[in-house]
Amino acid sequence: MNALDFTGRSVLVIGGSSGIGNGIAQAFRAQGARVDVSGTRASAADYAEGEGSDLAGVNYYQLDVSDPGAIESFAPRLDRLDVLVLAQGAVLYRRGEFAMEGFRKVVEVNLISLMACATKFHGLLRDARGALIIVSSTAAYHSTMGNPAYNASKTGAMGLTRTLAEAWAEDGIRVNGIAPGLVDTKMTKVTTANPKRLEGALQRIPLRRLGTPQDMAGAALFLASPLSSYIIGQTLVVDGGLIL
Repeated sequence: MNALDFTGRSVLVIGGSSGIGNGIAQAFRAQGARVDVSGTRASAADYAEGEGSDLAGVNYYQLDVSDPGAIESFAPRLDRLDVLVLAQGAVLYRRGEFAMEGFRKVVEVNLISLMACATKFHGLLRDARGALIIVSSTAAYHSTMGNPAYNASKTGAMGLTRTLAEAWAEDGIRVNGIAPGLVDTKMTKVTTANPKRLEGALQRIPLRRLGTPQDMAGAALFLASPLSSYIIGQTLVVDGGLIL
């Protein structure tokens, strides 16, 4: 039996339209799952090639997780839900997170919407004895001087992962997380598209390469599979050794 075979399983990836979430979504699809994803744009056709978006074979829904009302009314056509991946994320640069408007915006997306989405789909996950995977960041382990909201929200996501894992274990839901390091996505172009910054970043990574969405997907498949059946509340660091 292939423990990574998800044929007949239903997977929902919030923030699955691009980047890490998209890599995770496509990995589950490749293993036979029916996959639904959400993104902020009106339709899948609004994502252009080269943006890190591969929406082939998945069902797309528009959802702006910064709007609590949108989460409340979000209604994907799901008969069951075996795996929920919360991969939504936001960051503001140029000290935008030091202004309270920016701080609140990032925390709303990176932390508050996690709880809103998790509780919304709790019943379906309970019925399927499913898995919840929360994507945080290695930023939770150290200071990120220019991004207080990103740091606080990702640290909070780790705490939420632990707490929901303990609270929902009796419902048969396994809750775990992934903490990516520096992954080559749209969100990290401020570093990866700058040769000097990229060189400095790579020097701090023992594997001497950036992470990919596919690297994160491997961790997600593991955490959703029977291979991790006795693991709850853990956030798996997937960073090439960045924070060692």
